[in-house]
Amino acid sequence: MQTTTTTTSSSRTSSNILFFILLHLFLLLTCHRNLASAAGGKWNLLMSNIGISAMHMQLLNNDRVVMYDRTDFGMSNISLHDGKCRYDQNDTTLKVDCSAHSVEYNVANNSIRPLMVQTDVWCSSGSVFPDGSLVQTGGFNDGDKVVRVFKPCNTSNNATTSCDWQEIQGGLIQRRWYATNHILPDGTQIVIGGRRAFNYEFYPKTVSANRAYSLPFLVQTNDPKIENNLYPFVFLNVDGNLFIFANNRAILFDYTKNVVVKNYPEVPGGDPRSYPSTGSAVLLPLKNLQAQEIQAEVLVCGGAPKGSFISAENGNFLGALNTCGRITITDPNPQWTMETMPLARTMGDMVILPNGNVLIINGAATGTAGWECGRDPVLEPVIYRPDNSFDSRFEIQNASTIPRMYHSTSVLLRDGRVLVGGSNPHTYYNFTKVFFPTELSLEAFSPSYLDSGSEYLRPRIISPASQYTIRYGQLVSIRFNVSGWVNRNLVTVTMVAPGFNTHSFTMNQRLLVLANENVKLVGEKAYQINVVTPNSVKLAPPGYYLFFVVHQDIPSEGIWVKIIQ
Repeated sequence: MQTTTTTTSSSRTSSNILFFILLHLFLLLTCHRNLASAAGGKWNLLMSNIGISAMHMQLLNNDRVVMYDRTDFGMSNISLHDGKCRYDQNDTTLKVDCSAHSVEYNVANNSIRPLMVQTDVWCSSGSVFPDGSLVQTGGFNDGDKVVRVFKPCNTSNNATTSCDWQEIQGGLIQRRWYATNHILPDGTQIVIGGRRAFNYEFYPKTVSANRAYSLPFLVQTNDPKIENNLYPFVFLNVDGNLFIFANNRAILFDYTKNVVVKNYPEVPGGDPRSYPSTGSAVLLPLKNLQAQEIQAEVLVCGGAPKGSFISAENGNFLGALNTCGRITITDPNPQWTMETMPLARTMGDMVILPNGNVLIINGAATGTAGWECGRDPVLEPVIYRPDNSFDSRFEIQNASTIPRMYHSTSVLLRDGRVLVGGSNPHTYYNFTKVFFPTELSLEAFSPSYLDSGSEYLRPRIISPASQYTIRYGQLVSIRFNVSGWVNRNLVTVTMVAPGFNTHSFTMNQRLLVLANENVKLVGEKAYQINVVTPNSVKLAPPGYYLFFVVHQDIPSEGIWVKIIQ
């Protein structure tokens, strides 16, 4: 009798264990399905008409966003101040144009101020100098060798001349159209590639660096019919060399010696990822900055299959790629790991959020970049969580109602929202009788970390104040408060370099997770965390960054800091 009872009890126990194992597996699968299909985030229309189509976009350290399209689109929907006009005999559309093709957006009061560019900025590139000035390089026609500088100031919206573009004729050695810029550890900029420009140069010029330097990699990755190596993806590696990706492969490049340090393998499948196939790429968050060896990873997502551009020009729109390639660029033997996105996408933007997740936004499901070459807009953004397990990194977000196709843009704002604008797949401004009219609106996407339900977990930085100056390897004490209970083990500080966004790539975008000590309670609902800033210009080139305190994946509003040597 006792034996029978024991056997029955043992069987029951085994059945219970089996039941809970099956239940656990079911919940895991359900969670995975929900993660892929879940929706989050909110959209807000900020302005229905900013006057231009935001083809290029950069957040500056005064919380203004500079945007511009091109001077030969025709007359825009916003006039220059005080009856000013641009007189340009080289312009292919209007010799006299009294409308603006660049604007400054004031985030705080949701207003627009027209700016004046003299030469054509179409498909140009840029990055921010350590002093906070936006340096924009190249363009089309009479603008292809011009450098333009915009210095941020707190000009009121009715001021006209004290804060505007300054143009430097002949600032570049080589004509630059579809090039990529990156800030370097010494605070200068490198300008790489461009249409039929298989070389690079520096700005500003010096006696020792006053020419263009050949880069054979750009010849090797060039398809003469399609030029699938424009707007190459460029990132500063932790060793000071540059990771350069074009078409379907990449190199690690020592620009100081003009030497290729490492050749990376081709992305599996061999399909092109850079313009006009136009995927996007990010350098994933840099962590463990005090370690002897720091790991750096690059994520490249989306694009279009081989032959898509020519096919689209003939009216056949091939499906976009639904894969991402992830590679640890610091590994001795780096290899690509492929992941599948829930939504195929070309012409998408990738924005690093303050909590280290990546937002994939904008773009199309078929076709490529180029005039009238895209179809089937992808209205739903996707969140990519790089620290999650392999099968649970993507999460679909709530959809916008506005297609953002060719020439759309997006940048992170200090309050954690993502500013979204642009979209014009036409040779000129075109608002009628086309699939995707020229888009003049401006939206903000608020990730779910901004939901009101998370307010009690959201940190608010008390000190230091914004515009704080820091040095390399410095211990910085940050005080913050949280209205709810704080999990002190889940507090981090991130340091974000806002980037220059155009054509689905954000140049100079970078996030660092700072080393920190334990969080201490220093008052009622007030806490202090001590962090150590990066100890090398190779990790964080000098200039302006945003500091965020992140609690349980929910970031504070950022503060501006300037790191100097």
